[in-house]
Amino acid sequence: MLKVREQRGRDDRRRARPRWARSLRLGALPGLLLVLVATAAAADAGQVFRETIHDERDFVLEDYCEVPGLDVEIASVLDMRVHVVPHGRAGLAYFLQHGVTRETIRNPATGTTLTSVATVIEKDMRVTQNGDGTLTILVLATGNAVLYGPDGKAIARNPGQTRFELLVDDGGTPTDPSDDEVLSRGDPVKESTGRNDDFCQAAVPALN
Repeated sequence: MLKVREQRGRDDRRRARPRWARSLRLGALPGLLLVLVATAAAADAGQVFRETIHDERDFVLEDYCEVPGLDVEIASVLDMRVHVVPHGRAGLAYFLQHGVTRETIRNPATGTTLTSVATVIEKDMRVTQNGDGTLTILVLATGNAVLYGPDGKAIARNPGQTRFELLVDDGGTPTDPSDDEVLSRGDPVKESTGRNDDFCQAAVPALN
């Protein structure tokens, strides 16, 4: 498992964040481990919620791509828009998220720097009440991730789309997502389409 110094001790707090602070799944690059913090209040039933998030952070990722001793410095910038609107008779909240992440990945041992740009749109396709205080959410994710080498030329790409399910604890308020907790993400309902380059396979030799 990849280890992020900045992430240590935060797993429990991440699970307690509301669903509109969940991380976008921007491509396949392991460096995309973002922690988002949203400060908006909950939307009342029937009210549309919108939020714009800008997040910048620097951290060290140890054993990058599960290569022992390969520690890299990552500088990440995220710009994201979130749109939440109730649907159906039950008024359950449906999310639409659009985000762009730009990262630099630097090996301090060699001074080599790679750049990644990932764009993704995530849309809730179906929200189902399970009758036990949880929701099952079918999410469509589509976008493109590109990894650029030190010379600025693309060395890996990951375009396409996928569908997956989230299991969410609704906090006893199925129409109010402010107290939701994402319990788990299931296996893809539909595997990723299009080109699926192995970013680690491209990044590791380029960094050394």
